[in-house]
Amino acid sequence: MTSDSQKPLAGRIALVTGATRGIGEAIALGLAKAGAHVIAVGRTQGALEALDDAILDATGEHATLVPLDLREPDGLDHLGAAIHQRWGKLDIVVGAAGLLGPLTPVSHLEPKGWDMILSTNLTANWRLIRAMDPLLRASDAGRALFLSSSVAKTRPAFWGAYAATKAALEAIVDVYADETENTPIRAFCVDPGAMRTKMRAGAFPGEDPKTVPAPETIVPFVVDLVRPDRAPPKGVVRFKDRGQESPSIDA
Repeated sequence: MTSDSQKPLAGRIALVTGATRGIGEAIALGLAKAGAHVIAVGRTQGALEALDDAILDATGEHATLVPLDLREPDGLDHLGAAIHQRWGKLDIVVGAAGLLGPLTPVSHLEPKGWDMILSTNLTANWRLIRAMDPLLRASDAGRALFLSSSVAKTRPAFWGAYAATKAALEAIVDVYADETENTPIRAFCVDPGAMRTKMRAGAFPGEDPKTVPAPETIVPFVVDLVRPDRAPPKGVVRFKDRGQESPSIDA
């Protein structure tokens, strides 16, 4: 277990979407180890329970588990109401859920797939902001962190849907950051760079996973960004240099 002196997020309430895999899972466990009570959102009950077991083993405390498909129109609104009723505030939001979708020419994208990627990567994060904003305003130092990608700017061939959603996500988070400039809220995106995840393996099946960092490597960086005694920068915060040869993806 982690000693109290190593818990910079003690007493904080943290909501993490995409908490059952990849970077989201690593962040959820890392925030719990840093002292936060984690509200873990994921689609699969079994995966949520496995995360809870890991958090319990590491901290002696349970997480709050929320099995939820973020594409459900009112799911986040109901969750926001439940958080308000139980805690009255939210200190940290991490939007880590993401969908890669097919890597294909823009003209070949199917409408159903396009809608699914947009609803997961963009609309769900707008709904997350909308539902959690009053709770973040009730915190003394609300932090809203969203995972982006280098493709939001590089926009390589065949990455159209994913790149479009990440570019739009960065835009809406920038706007939200300006709108909350005179509040305790700080909103920003993090570009994690290449990470050893299932999503990345799907995008780069020939890549040796040992050549890219494990998701756990970004956790101290994220914990530092969401601490109440730190003021994170606006815009996109990059975990690694931009000189990587292949696009970064976030889950």
